[in-house]
Amino acid sequence: MDDYLEAFVREGEEHVTNLNNALLELESDPGNEEAMDAIFRTAHTLKGNFGAMGFEDASELAHAVEDLLDAMRQGDLDVTGDRMDRIFEGVDEIEACLDEIEANGEVERDVSDTVESVRAVLDEAGDEPAEATEDATEDAASAPGADPFAIVDRETVADVDRRVFHVHVDMGDSQMKGVDGMFVLEAAQEEFDLLGTEPSPDAINDGDYDDGFDLVVASDVADVAATVHSFPKLDDATVTELTDDAAAAEESGDADDAGAEPEPAESDEEAAGAASADDGSEADDGSEADDDGDSAMASTDTEIQSVRVDVDQLDELHGLVEQLVTTRIKLRRGMEGSDRQVDDELDELDKISGSLQDTVMDMRLVPMKKIVGKFPRLVRDLAREQDKDIEFVVEGDDVELDRTILTEISDPLMHLLRNAVDHGIEPPEVREANGKDPEGTVTLSAERNRDQVIIQVRDDGGGIDRERVREKAVEKDIMSREEADELTDAEVEDLVFHPGFSTNDEVTDVSGRGVGMDVVRDTVSRLDGSVSVSSVPGEGTTFTMTLPVTVAIVKVLFVESGGEEYGIPIKTVDEISRMKQVKTVDGEEVITYDETVYPLVRLGDALNVPGDTRDDDGMLVRIRDTERQVAVHCDDVRGQEEVVVKPFEGILSGIPGLSGAAVLGEGDVVTILDVSTL
Repeated sequence: MDDYLEAFVREGEEHVTNLNNALLELESDPGNEEAMDAIFRTAHTLKGNFGAMGFEDASELAHAVEDLLDAMRQGDLDVTGDRMDRIFEGVDEIEACLDEIEANGEVERDVSDTVESVRAVLDEAGDEPAEATEDATEDAASAPGADPFAIVDRETVADVDRRVFHVHVDMGDSQMKGVDGMFVLEAAQEEFDLLGTEPSPDAINDGDYDDGFDLVVASDVADVAATVHSFPKLDDATVTELTDDAAAAEESGDADDAGAEPEPAESDEEAAGAASADDGSEADDGSEADDDGDSAMASTDTEIQSVRVDVDQLDELHGLVEQLVTTRIKLRRGMEGSDRQVDDELDELDKISGSLQDTVMDMRLVPMKKIVGKFPRLVRDLAREQDKDIEFVVEGDDVELDRTILTEISDPLMHLLRNAVDHGIEPPEVREANGKDPEGTVTLSAERNRDQVIIQVRDDGGGIDRERVREKAVEKDIMSREEADELTDAEVEDLVFHPGFSTNDEVTDVSGRGVGMDVVRDTVSRLDGSVSVSSVPGEGTTFTMTLPVTVAIVKVLFVESGGEEYGIPIKTVDEISRMKQVKTVDGEEVITYDETVYPLVRLGDALNVPGDTRDDDGMLVRIRDTERQVAVHCDDVRGQEEVVVKPFEGILSGIPGLSGAAVLGEGDVVTILDVSTL
């Protein structure tokens, strides 16, 4: 897929996400005019973009959706659930068209049935107002070179505390007038305060203009003409400043001249100044060429604040950084005992590679909102299928995670949300009978905690029926009745993650197929994270995922036990000390720190390490209480280092106490411990 088509698809996907979420706002608040206007503009843009790219069937589909929305916007049709279903049906089909364009470069599906379904709503009302609106737009678009004071009134110009300019844009013989026109319009919105256009932005988006169009903008930029001429896609432009004197002259002028185009003399001078800035001569207004050149350069710098990077290139760069970190470790270990100069050079290498590593990791961070955008629509559709009233709340969607992690947790989050709608929230009549608001609430929240992100899916439903879970566990031969009765509340709740476990009596499209929650735990564990559940009967359920912000490269503490070396992530370590006196409580070994008792885990025993271990001496590594209240005994502590951790896969994955492996100097492989399950 060529770059131009890919950019079109990416933009279309953003429009679909924005359209879905704005439609949800409108459905919950039919009187929300701001949401309605945003929806109509987005649908209009989709129609124009499809048409400009030659996808006529998709354009006709978007046109049908736009017409139905316009009828609602004009008050000819009320916003109802059934009509919104038709609109969502159209949006889903638009998204499917984008998927086919991305995969095959064309729309292969037949969208005629969906178009008829959407237009059937208009036919029932006997009105299609959007056509008349478009005719009026085309008439307005046929008069280029409009009077700027017909676009923006004189009082508005006088009230603006910046300089105001009339810009006439000449698009030449553009082959895609709508797309090229929107490039210019978006550039104007980025650089200036756009006060008005002629014709309207929608008409420009549709390409409904002759050879150009007019803008009225406010700006403090030193050379507006140079900035305008730097815009993409335009052929030429004239810029005239609308000063207070000009406004007064317009007011005192003859009425017959009101529609005349302003004299372009000043814009010609500004254009000449912009041109002369390139060859070092002075501009006509007396300012030095260097100043104009600096201004134009500053404008260009503003436009190129970010670049698009292919994710494969980003992954390749990340892989190279991993290799660099591994090589750095090998080099330092191989040069141990060298002279002071070598150590200094290695320290400098550490700083450089560390900075590069941090930069690459930051480049890979993506805000949660990139995957959250599709979830409001998911919850809405599931709620309607089950006749439930549900408000979906999102908190902390600006929290960032590594791109790989964010991609991997999209499906687990979808499972959790489905579970909250299906199992969590009760039907409205049940909630009312229990004295609760008939509308339930599902909340998706994300919060950064040091180098971890805590993601929760909460519902205010009926909570987990623990007795029902026990019965299902026995029924599915997961355990005996006696074993089920002995489970604690937390252990009962944890059964929801057991493969094949479900409390649904019948299979539905939402859940009850015996899959889903175990996939959530497996995926999160593979990402070196954890997931847990807590529930209060009658009040709701909370699923909590704890995930690392970034992947692969972590700082670890190297410890030794029985002649074997292991790594403990530094983020989990609270204190390192010599071995202390061991006490026994209820048959278990414990260590006391400041009157706080910590269970003792002997690393050699926990991992069945061969060789002699020194029970009466050695070192203690106390783990952070937030991770696990425990002290780990080892023979020795060897230092710390950043390493590239590769999670275990296959039969090694999921082994308690182990999270992955790291390659050190001379190809040595060190096991990285998971202290929370050790």
